[in-house]
Amino acid sequence: MEYQSLYRRYRPQKFGQVKGQRHVIAALQNAVRDGRVGHAYLLSGPRGTGKTTLARILAKILNCENTVDGEPCGECSSCKSIESGTSFDLHELDAASNNKVDDMRDLLSKVALGTPGRTKVYILDEVHMLSSGAENALLKTLEEPPDHVIFVLATTEPHKVVATIRSRTQHLELTLLGSDEMAEHVRWIAADAGLDVSDEIVDHVVRVGGGSVRDTLSALDQVVAAGGVVNDDSTTDVLLEALAARDAGAALTAVAEATRRGRDPRVIGETLIAALRNAFLVKMGVALEQASERERARASALAGRVVPAQLTHALETIGTALVDMRQAPDPRIDLEVALVKLARSDASAGALLARIEALEAALANGSAPAATAPPAAATPSPEAEPAGAPAPPPTPAPPPRRSPADAARARLTQMGRKGPGAAAAKAAPTDAPAEPSPPAAAAPEATPAPSPAPRATDQPLEAIWSDAVLPSLVKMTSALFKALRFAGDAADMVTLAAPNETHRARCADRVGEVESAFAVHAGRPVKLVLVVDGDGSAVAASPAAPDPDENIDLDELADAPAAGTLIEQLQSAFPGSEIIEE
Repeated sequence: MEYQSLYRRYRPQKFGQVKGQRHVIAALQNAVRDGRVGHAYLLSGPRGTGKTTLARILAKILNCENTVDGEPCGECSSCKSIESGTSFDLHELDAASNNKVDDMRDLLSKVALGTPGRTKVYILDEVHMLSSGAENALLKTLEEPPDHVIFVLATTEPHKVVATIRSRTQHLELTLLGSDEMAEHVRWIAADAGLDVSDEIVDHVVRVGGGSVRDTLSALDQVVAAGGVVNDDSTTDVLLEALAARDAGAALTAVAEATRRGRDPRVIGETLIAALRNAFLVKMGVALEQASERERARASALAGRVVPAQLTHALETIGTALVDMRQAPDPRIDLEVALVKLARSDASAGALLARIEALEAALANGSAPAATAPPAAATPSPEAEPAGAPAPPPTPAPPPRRSPADAARARLTQMGRKGPGAAAAKAAPTDAPAEPSPPAAAAPEATPAPSPAPRATDQPLEAIWSDAVLPSLVKMTSALFKALRFAGDAADMVTLAAPNETHRARCADRVGEVESAFAVHAGRPVKLVLVVDGDGSAVAASPAAPDPDENIDLDELADAPAAGTLIEQLQSAFPGSEIIEE
């Protein structure tokens, strides 16, 4: 006997054998049982969910000689002829290949003819493929067919079916099966067919099928024929790990290896975006009913490592790349560029939003972000110490956290601003030891002593500028001041020459930052003057202002009041805002 594929061999012949679709089965069975069968139905849903199967079962029960509680008997001549495909009561037309006006006119010319059974059923598959003329030709007969005729239209894209046809039918929507129900169905078929399949094979075919019964059983046929799971590609797992770790090299290597094995870049991108979608749904608290156990575990692992902003940014980027691949001469390039953008998107809006969300999550949990959290001191267990061993020295307690006022005092001290007595201290030689400052007024709680000021150095200012100050500046400031020429120094004043006035003006906005760096590395205040190359007149970059040393008393610094929660800070920053409860 010729081998028959599993999805044909195990095609349901009764409503009770159909997996899932309970709402559609109930509607059809009740209509048959109560004698309220409509003249036209529109069955829509993804491929392999049972649209044509349900239409054939409906045709069987409408012509069965011995129906039992809304089910065909399967034994009468009408049921057997429909099962074998030789019945004159069932006519199937593929609208994808018979979509012209002449094809539809030929079908409608035979509608009124009688048949041996009670009801003639026309199944029009992929009805959305009909041409505009064919749709118009069908309208009148579909609205008022002969009493013994019923139309069943099937489509995977109901939105493409014109409204005039949809309004003349009862629309029933079919859905994909859940992974648990599909796995149970695969195990039953394997046992009935005498197939030796493992849990790994079941998980593989359920994942490949994606909720479609026909696709799942076709994958099972392929696995059985191959003797096991072959080419279970792990490219998606590698790409997800590379994106989570921001490793562009690993992502490009995975794509290169997959394409070398013959995988199409579009398929790689589609599989990746499906995995990202699963992780996004898990992050949003949505259950993955159609996903396998492996896909659920992978989605949960990725959702625990990234924030929603990263997932949405990745979905948008990969989705755009998939659209661009349609017109690209080499689709692999679009995929690789998208992966590099995701792995190195530190300055993008999506990446910044992701970093903000990560910081907010860490603060909400009461812990410092991972990048700044100090390592916890290991406390030895008393059971682990040998008998008679000297007790280890006690672990020093971490220093108390300084308040903002304490931090400001320490910073000002490093910058050489000692308070009201600083002016007198300036006249003293730099090598003289600093006089101890008078004790501060008693505070409600003890505060740690401020950090000692850095010692003054005799190193030339030009060397301090190139070796210490420039490397310590932030990237933008360093980039601006690297273009300046060191024009000279005298009496703790450094002159830098800019190539033009525009560049000098841009550097002038950041002079305070550079002077602070000079004070830290030189151990004394240094005045910075900017000039333009070729212009003999020096233009002072710092605005004339009274010496701040004469106006700051460290003992008068106090902590600002607590800012409150994050929500209260946002309301304070945006007056008139409202909190909208979800």
